Amino acid sequence: MDIHQLYASFQKSTGVTTDSRKVEPGKIFFALKGDNFDGNIFAKDAIAAGAILAVVDDKSLSVSPKFLFVDDVLKTLQELASHHRKVLGIPLFALTGTNGKTTTKELITAVLATKYRVKSTSGNFNNHIGVPLTLLDITKDTEVAVIEMGASGPGEIRLLTSIALPNAGLITNVGKAHLLGFGSPEGVKKAKGEMYDHLLANNGTAFYNNDNSTLCEMISERSGIKTIKYGLKQDGYKILSSSAKNPFLRLKAPGYGVINTHLIGNYNADNIIAAISVGSWLGVNICDAAKAIESYIPSNNRSQLVKGIRNTLIVDAYNANPTSMRASLENFSKLKASKKCLIIGDMLELGAESQAEHKGILEYIKKLKPAQIFFVGREFLEAARDDKYFAAHARFFATSDELKAEFETAKPTGNTFLIKGSRGTRLEKCIETL
Repeated sequence: MDIHQLYASFQKSTGVTTDSRKVEPGKIFFALKGDNFDGNIFAKDAIAAGAILAVVDDKSLSVSPKFLFVDDVLKTLQELASHHRKVLGIPLFALTGTNGKTTTKELITAVLATKYRVKSTSGNFNNHIGVPLTLLDITKDTEVAVIEMGASGPGEIRLLTSIALPNAGLITNVGKAHLLGFGSPEGVKKAKGEMYDHLLANNGTAFYNNDNSTLCEMISERSGIKTIKYGLKQDGYKILSSSAKNPFLRLKAPGYGVINTHLIGNYNADNIIAAISVGSWLGVNICDAAKAIESYIPSNNRSQLVKGIRNTLIVDAYNANPTSMRASLENFSKLKASKKCLIIGDMLELGAESQAEHKGILEYIKKLKPAQIFFVGREFLEAARDDKYFAAHARFFATSDELKAEFETAKPTGNTFLIKGSRGTRLEKCIETL
């Protein structure tokens, strides 16, 4: 396969897709394979729907000028995306981390959009398929790209950086997540550090939070890497107190004044300062950056304040791991509100450490003494077995559907709920009933 020939077809196309149901005239269809599907089966349907080319790796398909046969469709998609990125030659900023990736990505995008035409990762398109698709969605009018990179095992960030070739990047933080794939907290640290490794090897710039000892240590281990440091203490920011009427994060910024955000949680201060730092690197002044941050309203169940039918909800239910769970609980403990209640879902993909980590969260919850506690999932149920406190003060549900049914009957009123759990627990189902 000649990547230049494929790229010539791409330039004539209206874009690419990996879903035959979303083929539009002029698209190129990539017939990816998965555990439960084979895109080759739908290649003829894609052509019939108007695709100008179908990239396939099943030689049993009839020979046709509209089929491009390759050894590996996924690898070809990644190679095309990387070639496109090289042709564009625009500044590309990449980020990864245990927590806060998406919020930080959206804040950076909002800040840069005050001065540039920006393309950034949509939704959760942050893996070995999503990153190439995002890159191929960048047009010649785009001036800056912001690419989020996720990983659940070693080598994944190395692959993604080799495809996207970022000029600069950051790691938001390193915590306990996907231990089933990484093996240990040290494995998480090593895998996330692949971002710094790429930047060091390619003369890129690493942004890092100088208030974070783990990130400082990781930077110090990579002699010669170009860096820009930022941080709450480093840059002289100050978190201001919140209230029950205004629980949002308020940040006093040097050279600007108070930034009034729509974000819940002091832990978002690091994400905001990172966005301002990246903006400054590309010439966005503090005033424009601050105004962009003040206008940003979170969505997708991340650090959201939701006024329910009868209750106030702090929704941070997109995902959870021990690090983010403790941060959310700590922030909730400081919130000035009456009748504070918890809806907590299992933390998934923790492997052999799962029970120990769930028990650690239970001990932390005991100190908070919330008005009511609702757990969803088997892990917390097992971790709380024989614990007299939770037998008396908590209720356990196997699924969010069961908890939703309970709320539909009981109709709790006048509470402030923190809703936090891994994506797989689907806690967002309970929102509409509260």
